[in-house]
Amino acid sequence: MTIRETLTFIHGRLKFGRRPGLTRMEAILDKVGHPEKKLSIIHIAGTNGKGSTVAFLRSLLMAAGLRVGTFTSPYIESFNERMSIDKVPITDEKLVEYVEKYQPLVQELDEDEELAGITEFELITAMAFSYFYDEKVDVAIIEVGLGGLYDSTNVVEPVLTGITTIGYDHQDILGESLPEIAQQKAGIIKDGIPLVTGNIAEEALSVIKKVVHEKNAVIYRYRVDYYAKPVASHNFWGETFAYKTSVKKFADLKISMLGAHQVENAAVALKLAEVYLLIKGKSLKEIKIRQALGNTFWPARMEMISKQPLIILDGAHNEHAIERLVENLQKKFADKKIYVLFSALQTKDVKAMLWQLKSLSNVEIYLTIFNYPKAVKLKDISDLQIKGVKIATLWAKWLKDIFLKMKENEILLITGSLYFVSQVRRFIKNSK
Repeated sequence: MTIRETLTFIHGRLKFGRRPGLTRMEAILDKVGHPEKKLSIIHIAGTNGKGSTVAFLRSLLMAAGLRVGTFTSPYIESFNERMSIDKVPITDEKLVEYVEKYQPLVQELDEDEELAGITEFELITAMAFSYFYDEKVDVAIIEVGLGGLYDSTNVVEPVLTGITTIGYDHQDILGESLPEIAQQKAGIIKDGIPLVTGNIAEEALSVIKKVVHEKNAVIYRYRVDYYAKPVASHNFWGETFAYKTSVKKFADLKISMLGAHQVENAAVALKLAEVYLLIKGKSLKEIKIRQALGNTFWPARMEMISKQPLIILDGAHNEHAIERLVENLQKKFADKKIYVLFSALQTKDVKAMLWQLKSLSNVEIYLTIFNYPKAVKLKDISDLQIKGVKIATLWAKWLKDIFLKMKENEILLITGSLYFVSQVRRFIKNSK
C-alpha cells in the first residue's frame, strides 16, 4: 500500500460515524493480543484543554527520562501526529505497516453483523496501542476522543487518569447539563486508580467525586490539593505562574503558551506528572520541570504564527473555549483592534459563539466557510449571521486582502474549529 491508499482506507471508515460502545474495540484488540493491557497508560478526558495538558505532561515525563507515546486528536499539520513517540509522529512507512496489519482484521469483522462497521477513530486507536507496545514506550498518554464512558479509548487499564475541564459540547451525545456531561467524562475513572481534575465547576465536580467514591479511587483537585496562580510578567508571549501543593512550591514557573487556561493546563499536567512519577518511584528536579514547561508547544492554541503583522491562531471550537478566548483577549489586547476570522462545525452552537466574540468592543468579526464534511455551509451563513458580523465567503482571498489593510498595532485572530484553523495555518505558512 502507498501512504495515500493507507489514508484513504482509514478515512473510508469515517462513513460509520461515531458509534458509542466498546464491543467492536474489544473484538479487534482481541485479535491482536490486547496490546493496550500491556502498556503503562495515563488516560486524559475533558471538554477542553486535553491537547495542551498532554503536551505539557509529555514534556515533563520526557524530562524524567521516559519514552513517551501520545495519542491525540485532531491533527494540525499531518495525520501522523495523532500517534507520536517523544514528540515525533509515526512515519508513513509505519502507518502503512499497521494499516496492512489491521485491514484484513477489519474486513473480517465487517462480515459479522454484530461487529461490522469499525469506525476511523476505533481503527486508529487500536493501531496506536499496537504501535506503542511494539515500540516499547515507557508510558502512553491517551487522549479521549469524545466523552469518556463509551469512548473507544476506554478499553484501557490506566495507571492514572485526568479530567481537565467540563463544559458544554456534544450535548446531543453527552447530555444537556453539566452533571450529565460530567457523568460521561467520569466514565474513565477506574477502581482504585488515582484521578487528577482541573478547573471544574462544583456542579460537575460533585458528580465526579461521587464516582471517585464509588470506585474507591483517590482524587487530586485543582484549588484543593494543588494550586496555580498567574503572576504579573513582562513576557511578550507566555505566562508566569506560582504553583504549590502540600509539599511543593514554585514561585515563578514560565510557559510559552498564552492564556490563564494554559496555566491551568500546565498545573494539571504537573500534578499528573508528580503522581505518575511517585507511583513509578521516580522524581523530577526543579530545573527539569522549568525547562520542560517552558519548552512545551502545542500548535493552534493561542499560537502566534506571525509577529508582524501579529497573527494569532486559536482552535476555540466550542462555547467553553470561546469564553476562555474572550477572557484572554480582554486581558492581553483590550487596547488593540482585532480582526476575527471564524468558522465552525454545524454541530456547534455557532450563533452563541459569535455572540460571545461580539461581547468584545474592539473586534471586527468575519464568518466564513471551509472544506470539511461537517463544516457550516454557504446556505447556512444567512441564518447564522447576526448584526455586526460580516461574511467572508472565500477566506483565502479575504486573508490576502486583510494582510494589505492591517495597521501595525492591529491583530488578526483565526479561530473556531480546529479543522478550520489547521487549514488556515497551512495556507499562511505556505504563503510566507
